Amino acid sequence: MRDVQLIGVPGLPLIETGDDLASVVLDALDRAQLKLEPGDVVIVTSKIVSKAEGRWVSLDAITPDEEAKRVAEVTGKDAREIALILSESVRISRMRQGVIIVENHLGLTGANAGIDHSNLRADGDWRLLLPKDPDSTARQIRKALERGGVSPLGIIISDSMGRPFRMGTVGIAIGVAGLPALWDLRGSPDLFGEPLQATDVGFADEIAAAAGLVMGQAAEGVPVVIVRGLTYPPVDSTTARDLVRPAELDLYR
Repeated sequence: MRDVQLIGVPGLPLIETGDDLASVVLDALDRAQLKLEPGDVVIVTSKIVSKAEGRWVSLDAITPDEEAKRVAEVTGKDAREIALILSESVRISRMRQGVIIVENHLGLTGANAGIDHSNLRADGDWRLLLPKDPDSTARQIRKALERGGVSPLGIIISDSMGRPFRMGTVGIAIGVAGLPALWDLRGSPDLFGEPLQATDVGFADEIAAAAGLVMGQAAEGVPVVIVRGLTYPPVDSTTARDLVRPAELDLYR
């Protein structure tokens, strides 16, 4: 039986704009007397990536247009926040009083384009956007961590999202490097030796959800988790967009 460990990296400082996340993680590992091992998957929350990338926006700097005001009337939300959500979106999926579901520029469909306002600055009305290109950031972090001599490593940048037809939020992968985001097992034998016909595993999402058990959703302060013990084929060409269902295959769109 395969054993998998979830190891929270303790003692990470509050991340500021311009911080080198790989260096911050390595320093925290040293302080905790932890070492990376070949095959480890390092999961990093999108929040600290966004902070390091300076993805802050002040609502006080936003002037909503007429479309933002119209949507704000329907949803009962601040028109400035709606303007920000729309600027990060390609289409509105659903909206009603208190709720707006959109497809954002990363291809993710969820509430408020993934824009965050929890555990942020106290000096003003700030919002934190998702990372601009989380796949690219995951590749950069992987390259930097592997320079320490431990390889292969997998990197996942995770976020918490709700899901259609299910209550509650779970961790998902929005940036991936070094491991298959979507693992195609078609043709592999099942328990009785028959080839699997339609099995694509959302591998990176499964790992992100597991790491969320350690990261938590509130004041836990564990934004980096190592998952150890997984078996997977290392890959150089992977992207979290592989997990987004194409519009032509979406029966509910």
